[in-house]
Amino acid sequence: MKDNVIVSIIIRTKNEERWITEVLKLVFKQEFKDFEVIIVDNNSTDKTIAKAEKFDVKIVTIDQYLPGKALNIGIRAAKGNYIVCLSAHCLPVNEKWLGNLVNNFTSKDIAGVYGRQLPMTFSSAADKRDLLIAFGLDKKVQVNDSFFHNANSIIRRDLWEETPFDESLTNIEDRVWAKKMIEQGYKLVYEPEAGVYHYHGIHQDGDAQRCAGVVKILEDHDSLSLDDTKQLQRIHESHVSAFIPIQGEPQYLANRPLIEYTIEHAFQSQFIKDVFVLTDNYKVKKIVEKMGAVVPYLREKNKEQSLDQVLQEALVKIETKNIFPDIITVMWETFPFRESAYIDKLITEFMNRGVDSVISVKPIFESCWQEKQSNQYIRLDSGNVPREKRKKFFVGIEGLGYVTYPDCIRSGNVYGEQIGIVEVHNPISCLKVKESQDFPLAEQIAQEWFVKKKVSITI
Repeated sequence: MKDNVIVSIIIRTKNEERWITEVLKLVFKQEFKDFEVIIVDNNSTDKTIAKAEKFDVKIVTIDQYLPGKALNIGIRAAKGNYIVCLSAHCLPVNEKWLGNLVNNFTSKDIAGVYGRQLPMTFSSAADKRDLLIAFGLDKKVQVNDSFFHNANSIIRRDLWEETPFDESLTNIEDRVWAKKMIEQGYKLVYEPEAGVYHYHGIHQDGDAQRCAGVVKILEDHDSLSLDDTKQLQRIHESHVSAFIPIQGEPQYLANRPLIEYTIEHAFQSQFIKDVFVLTDNYKVKKIVEKMGAVVPYLREKNKEQSLDQVLQEALVKIETKNIFPDIITVMWETFPFRESAYIDKLITEFMNRGVDSVISVKPIFESCWQEKQSNQYIRLDSGNVPREKRKKFFVGIEGLGYVTYPDCIRSGNVYGEQIGIVEVHNPISCLKVKESQDFPLAEQIAQEWFVKKKVSITI
């Protein structure tokens, strides 16, 4: 940490492992370099602190969270003449964000500056509407209006010394402080050129259909939310790991170890940074390590474990080695006919939708039945109606690929609460090769798929 800085950036955290690495990467890319970062953490139980410690930051811990109190504690540990308040899940739009905040202090009557907040692609319609309306394109100086927002703001340290944030409030500590500044004759500045992407809105209610209509009008008139290029950059800068669980002796297809095909698929992805094979077999270990994959440990043979437990155990082993993936793609060796383009589609959909996980599914239109009790069945589909009018059902093909967060794996609920699906329409990609009866057909397909490349691909 620097001894003397102009700006101190305060980031309050509570279980923000999904965001903190990306936020800090963007903060440390700023063109304005004279700053320090203070993390005020409220007893995070995930890997927030471990990830933050990879950066040059000071960490302060608190036991009870009140927004104003947390900020005050962080500021007391800070050295800067100006204090930036940044949400732990706000992503600076570009490298000029910090400089554009600082440059507004051109006169002594400016107390604070707050920047623009733009929605993420997966923000709800209500949140998009609120952010796009509240944070416009025109810069303004507020003489009477005390609106202020500490998700993305900067204030003067000397004024904070005289008027710290109210430590008794459960929210809107920013607006209460700003009102006091206005009453003392100071001004506030809204700076649209100091933008951040923020998936939360500033209100949590409203008619969903009406919200969607408002958002469409706003987005039609201006490209305001995270565009495809920046979203792609987000994925490239994330640490995406592939986990491939496998048990027992190596199997072979078309004169090659079956596991090699899935490892190739992982390495062909433009997003996956490293590939971890979770095996209990030394022969498999030798095969995959020659291809550049990593075996973090040899699983205990014949140990009764669910797949969720295997993934949990592997994640703990990897994180113990100070490796912290941001995103994990799980693939099984039993699907040799997938393509790397499909894996990248899964990862992209995962990031774009803002869900906890994305899984591979196959749509089915045939009749579906469920056993209610012994010899009694109920029909689940729409009945004998034209195909285009039938309700669509989906069968999960998890082994083809699914994407999730480390905290979901760590919790034992690998899919989390919010699940997205990506449909697979190519029946060959869905072919599972595991049992002995699966291999004759797979060998025939392999001659075309791997050698002559005549099998068409539909993703």
